[in-house]
Amino acid sequence: MNGNMNLTLKVWRQKNAQTAGKFVTYKAEGISPDMSFLEMLDVVNEGLTLKGDEPIHFDHDCREGICGMCSLYINGHPHGPKRAVTTCQLHMRSFHDGETITIEPWRAAAFPIVKDLAVDRAAFDRIQQAGGYVSVNTGGVPDGNAIPIPKVIADEAFNSATCIGCGACVAACKNASAMLFVSAKITQLGLLPQGQPERYRRAQSMVAQMDEEGFGNCTNTGACEAECPKEIKLTNIARMNNDFLSAKLFHQEEIHEEQHGGA
Repeated sequence: MNGNMNLTLKVWRQKNAQTAGKFVTYKAEGISPDMSFLEMLDVVNEGLTLKGDEPIHFDHDCREGICGMCSLYINGHPHGPKRAVTTCQLHMRSFHDGETITIEPWRAAAFPIVKDLAVDRAAFDRIQQAGGYVSVNTGGVPDGNAIPIPKVIADEAFNSATCIGCGACVAACKNASAMLFVSAKITQLGLLPQGQPERYRRAQSMVAQMDEEGFGNCTNTGACEAECPKEIKLTNIARMNNDFLSAKLFHQEEIHEEQHGGA
């Protein structure tokens, strides 16, 4: 016995967003428990290619848990059954010999299917472009310790900045809400001195773009935090809501001045 596994895969196959999709069953045989989930799919695709069949289309890039491209919904969980890992960090030893594994793409109207397991997440890019940056003149690059920032604040900002924009929060939410992603991008800048001048306009603009993209409302169930591979906290959503309401109630005049150059 060499310890390798034989698995049954039920994979979602769909030509594009305009055509209907369906599950197709494949056998994955001789799979090493030490393979990553993506390496297992590579093996399956090699077999399909040798038979003249079209390989399964899925997104991937760094395969180091950094880029967030490996967006697969595995056995009912974004990125699979393990906590705080991306699909490329998920190893086949997390499954059992003879197991059936169901693999789907992210399911959200704002993430249209490109092909098979790959979806278009450009909506996240447009939300980021709406305000997830610092455009005011902050001068030259300062020394790392030149601006005193309390450690607890720096840690919160850093933890929020670890969001890789994979979309697992959207996939986990029954309303396909993007609030965890958006709040993390707002928080990572809004807590720091460099992000303060545009803090309230940023929250207002990014939330408006999120709504325009068609993402749903927060369900308050916490599924997004539970499935996030970087363990982004729900407290970010509370902070975003506070900044958004403050923008609406107390900061409309200064936001107008920012947008119109003081006119």
